Amino acid sequence: MAKKYKYYVVWKGKRPGIYESWEACKEQIEGYKQAQYKSFEAREDALTAFNSNYAEYKGKKKGQNELSADDLLRIGEPNFHSIAVDAASSGNPGIMEYRGVDTKTAKTLFKQGPFREGTNNIGEFLAIVHALAYLKKRGSDRIIYTDSRTAISWVRKKSCNTKLQKNEKNKALFTLVERATDWLKKNSYHTPIVKWETKAWGEIPADFGRK
Repeated sequence: MAKKYKYYVVWKGKRPGIYESWEACKEQIEGYKQAQYKSFEAREDALTAFNSNYAEYKGKKKGQNELSADDLLRIGEPNFHSIAVDAASSGNPGIMEYRGVDTKTAKTLFKQGPFREGTNNIGEFLAIVHALAYLKKRGSDRIIYTDSRTAISWVRKKSCNTKLQKNEKNKALFTLVERATDWLKKNSYHTPIVKWETKAWGEIPADFGRK
């Protein structure tokens, strides 16, 4: 099977342009305030987008409708006094990792992985719990953004309701899951966990750029 390429458009970053790898794109946006970027499957689409306005593309996926002006007004802007978390999994299950970043600057605050035979939902769950512990330890009143409703539900239930079976390959990952659920059961917190509005704001700042 031929390799599937992705192209990354950076409208606002250290050096705007089109990049052919997530690593190259990341160099341009990491630490850059309110960076603007998005991935595309075809170079022609990336070229068209780069020569257009970022506002026309942020939060849009194939077949997705634009939000109305009233919707954008209702949603408002993100709260930048926050941590944004996300996970990425190459396969389901597959190699998984997760991280938390400063929402405003995209600076990485913590990162874990890669883990073998993980899932995106498990990563999203672990990322939220990691952020909760991170903020509590520092006495911070920041909020947490995630784009996973499933992970939010699991955290509220204090249980990782995955159907993935534990085995020798993912043993270390499940140890981390057990620690996370144990933390939820033993600790109280007042940190709001908020759904990131992808349609209005574009990809969450912690996104790994592999969609």
